[in-house]
Parts: sequence; C-alpha cells; structure tokens
Amino acid sequence: MTTVKAYAAREAKGPFEAYEYELPEIGPDDVDIEVISCGICHSDLSMLDNEWDLTQYPFVGGHEVIGKVAAKGEHVPALEIGDLVGLGWNSRSCMHCQPCLSGDQNLCPTIEGTITHQHGGFADKVRCHWGWAVKLPDELNPITAGPLLCGGITVFNPLVQNDISPMSKVAVVGIGGLGHMALQFLNAWGCEVTAISRSRDKEEEARELGAHEYIATDEDEPFEDVQSKFDMVLNTTNAMLPWDDYIATLAPKGVLHTVGAAPKVEATVFPMIMGQKSLKSSPLGSIATTQKMLEFCARHDIAPMTEVSKMSDINDAFEKLRNGSPRYRLVLTR
Repeated sequence: MTTVKAYAAREAKGPFEAYEYELPEIGPDDVDIEVISCGICHSDLSMLDNEWDLTQYPFVGGHEVIGKVAAKGEHVPALEIGDLVGLGWNSRSCMHCQPCLSGDQNLCPTIEGTITHQHGGFADKVRCHWGWAVKLPDELNPITAGPLLCGGITVFNPLVQNDISPMSKVAVVGIGGLGHMALQFLNAWGCEVTAISRSRDKEEEARELGAHEYIATDEDEPFEDVQSKFDMVLNTTNAMLPWDDYIATLAPKGVLHTVGAAPKVEATVFPMIMGQKSLKSSPLGSIATTQKMLEFCARHDIAPMTEVSKMSDINDAFEKLRNGSPRYRLVLTR
C-alpha cells in the first residue's frame, strides 16, 4: 500500500482540502508518478462543479501532470524509475480493442480518465497504465509543460487528422488556453495562420504567437475578405458560433474542426455539399501522437504560456480560473 497526499474537494464547488488515501499494490502494467507539477484545466473546474454528472467526491482533480516514475509493475517496458513523464486526460485504455490495436487508444470504448475514473494529479503521486505515461523530452520545462498533455494535444491532433500541410491556410477561432498553443503549432508547421477573436484586444499577442492575419468578429463584415479561403478552421471555443459564416470561409474540401464543446452545431447543408466541405471533431490524441507533439514542441521551442503557483495555493488558483483572466494556463507545483 502507498499513502498519497492530495488536495480534494468534498462537495460540488467546494474548497480543496488536504486529503490522504491509499493506493493498492501496484498492478503489473501500471506506473506511479511522483508529481512535479500539474496544470489546471477548465475541465477540472467542470468536474469540481459536477457539470457533467460524473464527479465522485472526495474529488482529486489534475490531469496535466509532469513527474518522475516512482514505481512500476513487473510488465512495464520502456520506462525506468526516475524517468520524466507526462500524463494527460486519459490514464488507461484496454490495449486490445480495434481502436487500441489500430493506434487510436484515445478512441477506446472503455477508456478511463485520470480524474473521471480515479484520483488525479493534485497530489504527490498519481497512478496510470504505463502506455499513457509519455516520456518528456529533455528540452521541455517540467514546471510548465503540463498543459501540453491536455490543451496541447487537443489542438495538435487536428493537424494530424486533417493532413494539414505547410501550404495550408488555417484559421484558429478563440485565442485562449487552447488557441494560443494552436497558433504556435500552426506557425511552426509552416501554415498561413489567421487568428479569429471577438475584438482587437489580443491582436498583438496573437501575432507574436504566430498569427499572420487577424480577424475581429465584432467588426462589420469580418469574413468578407476570407470567403473560400481556409483549408481548416479550428474552433477552440465552447460558444455558439454563426456556423454558416464559418463554413463559407472554407476552401473546397475544407474542414471546420471543433475541439471546443459548443452546445450544438446548426449549419446549412447545401453549401457544404457543393464545396465538399466537412464538419469534424476529435478528443485529445493517441499515445503516439502525444509523443510526436512533445517532440515537435522540443524541436520548435513551443511552450504554453503559464502562471505558476504552489499546490498549497490551489484554491486561489481555482478562484482565478473561475472569476479571473489567467494568461493562459495555470500550473501548480509541489
């Protein structure tokens, strides 16, 4: 048995308090990760508030974990004690269904989440199947890399899924926790990148992050000059958008890909048929794609913009996430 020291909320919207629990003897395919840092994602806030009717209390959140392998089961290959690894939203998958065997472990029908099926990384240790503990390249900062394991892979995966090339023209809707990483990925990918936000407030920063063009949707006729232009429009927001207006900006065979959990999509089908345009979405990414994303970040010096606090200040950090304006991701360190 291993004693874990964590921070847990005992009720919906309640404060996080010191909490201890016991991990059973480690399984043959599992690793225990000694947590160095853990990002706070908006999904942690949704789980804290039980917005999805999934949360079990006491609730230990945290699914953007960076840490060192502290223990491993007898069947764990490739990882050694002391290896620096990252753990994201998913903590285990069956590894024998068709999606898993095809390399799409993130689509496993019995996949388990790091904070939906177990206690997460707001703690000194967290456990997972070894496959989901992805080695962190030496070039990445273990204090600030955690958000790459959730927000980063969420916006990186659409580039892979949609065969985006260096010649592609791509727009990113929403310049926040997800969008600011998408701009960096797309610029390093070689694309022509357009940032789309409500106002001009974020234009300077968006251009510094990699945007070549900028559209403010609160201006008159914001899409007038970009009709039939984009090979992909990547929506990172959960807002109800004027979907037909965005579909009109797609080039023939273009794709409107949403990773933001908008309540619904309402679109006119005929323009999509005539332009062979499509709507797509995706959840995070596979193990291999996550590893490639981390290697891409190391090669191109890509990192999330973070505000770092001590884990003991977890309640202050959640208050800022709920009612403040973090730039753009919050990270807790032990």
